[in-house]
Amino acid sequence: HRKLDRWLQPGGHADGDAELASVALREAREETGVAGLRVEGGIFDLDRHRIPARGSEPEHWHYDVRYVVRAGADECFTINQESRALAWRPVVEVAKDESLDVSLRRMARKWLTRHS
Repeated sequence: HRKLDRWLQPGGHADGDAELASVALREAREETGVAGLRVEGGIFDLDRHRIPARGSEPEHWHYDVRYVVRAGADECFTINQESRALAWRPVVEVAKDESLDVSLRRMARKWLTRHS
């Protein structure tokens, strides 16, 4: 994540759009450039976390509604202005990597619990 300078899943703001699965898909496409993405199932995870103050924006709560978004046959991604880097990581590694965001590791463990 370019603004927060840490590894996070792709995502963005709904900006009033009530179709959150469509928002998740749009943001994943915009942020990764991966072709053939699709949302799988309903809401996978909910998260609430503090966003630190930055510039004129005060510290505030941020709410994530997370979906599983799957790639098709082509997993090639394109780095753009939203990110410094992109990478595919095995979920088991994400779950164990202490350097990653707590909520990202929790979400990875949730995935592993449901798919073991």
